[in-house]
Order: sequence, then C-alpha cells, then structure tokens
Amino acid sequence: MDRRQVTRASAAERDVLTNARRRWPAVEFRVINVAVQGPGAVSQIIEALGTLDADPDTDLIIVARGGGSVEDLLPFSDEALCRAVFACRTPVISAIGHETDTPLIDFVADVRASTPTDAAKRAVPDLAEELSLIAAARNRLDRAIVNRLDREQQRLDALRSRPVLAQPTTMLDTHATQVAGLRDRAGRNLGHRVDRAGSDLLHTLARLRGLSPLATLERGYAVVQRRTDGAVLRDPAETAIDDDLRVRLALGELAARVIAS
Repeated sequence: MDRRQVTRASAAERDVLTNARRRWPAVEFRVINVAVQGPGAVSQIIEALGTLDADPDTDLIIVARGGGSVEDLLPFSDEALCRAVFACRTPVISAIGHETDTPLIDFVADVRASTPTDAAKRAVPDLAEELSLIAAARNRLDRAIVNRLDREQQRLDALRSRPVLAQPTTMLDTHATQVAGLRDRAGRNLGHRVDRAGSDLLHTLARLRGLSPLATLERGYAVVQRRTDGAVLRDPAETAIDDDLRVRLALGELAARVIAS
C-alpha cells in the first residue's frame, strides 16, 4: 500500500510519517517537498499534486502543513489549488495547520484532517486494531464452526439412534418372520389340499375298481365273446355249434368252441 504526502520537510512531515508507520509498519511513502507559503507555493503544490495523481502506484495524497498565521495559510485557500485538488482522481486528505484552521482546500478535499497526526490516523488502519478484529472474527468463526459441528453431530446421533439405523435388520427380521409364517401356512395349506386330493383320488379309484369288469372277473366271473365279431354273449341261444369263443378271465383268457347248445 502506498501513501503519498505533499509538504516541506517539517514537523508536519515527521508527524505524518511517524504516526502512519507506527500504525501500519508496511506503509510506503513518496514525499515531495514544496514551498508551503510565498508567491511560488501554489504552483509548486499544484505541480506536485499533478505528479502524484498521475502515478498509478499512488493510493492516497496527503497535503500537510504545520500551523501558522492566516497569511501563511493563504496559499491553501487559492482558487487554482482548490480546483486542482477537486480535479484529482486520487483521494486527497487535507491536513493544514491546527484544528481551528480552515483553509478552503479543506472543503474540496475528500477528507479533512484536523492535524497532520490526524491525517496519518485517517490514512492507514491501526495494525493492532486490525489484528484484534481479525482475532475476534476468527474466534467467532471458530465458535460458529464448533456450534455447527455440534448441531450436525446431534443430528447424526439422533439419526443413528433411530431403530432403522441402530438395528437396521429389525425391519428385515420382522418381514422375514412374516414371510416364514406365510410360507409355513402356505405349505400346510398345500399339504392339506394334496392330502385331500390324494384321499379323493383313492376313493375314486376304489369306486372305479368296484365298477370295473376286472373286479367282477377277480371274483371268479368270466366274459364270453364271440371271436368272429367280439360280441359279448349273454344267452346260450346267441351261439351256434362250432362257434369259436373267447373267454376272458381275471388273469388271462381261454379259447373255446361250442359243441352243443
């Protein structure tokens, strides 16, 4: 950071440099000494202002002079100087005389300082105050981070304490138990249905066997058929001498021929 000053080597210069460096040791100055009273003072001050305003490294211009009589301070009320200060693109601090002195340049400068020492205080921040502010901001930031972390930890603890996270298998175990119960019930129902169907099938088979001609044959009966056309004979009159017959038994069949009727 550059700080610029227009003044003649004097107590005002020392006040500005000493106090500014005490407040901010890294501050840099470019000092242009000019006449601060007399016929050539205004032109020299205007020239110095133009030089500093044209310097891209200039951040601030301080126009400083120690106290004096009203006549001594008249150059700082000159219209040409006031216009030059007003036209400066670089901020200008006016530090002319004592607090009671009010030359016209004070009204066109960006900041009026009551004394050169006050100008130094306005030009640069106080390093100790800035460090204190940084420390306070850092402490607030640390507390905010700690509080945020505490809140997030509490949220995580609350989430982790929920049954679904504390015992994630609980819900699965419940569903597994339900599925196992349904499976067992379905198995039992299916078994009962299979058993009933098997019993019904056995009864049906028993009825079928009871109605089947084979069951009659197993009781010693036989089925007689005419071999020529396979007709089942119920009456001996349905046969003729020398007819070939087929006699079906439970365990096989016999061939027979009619010899008398």
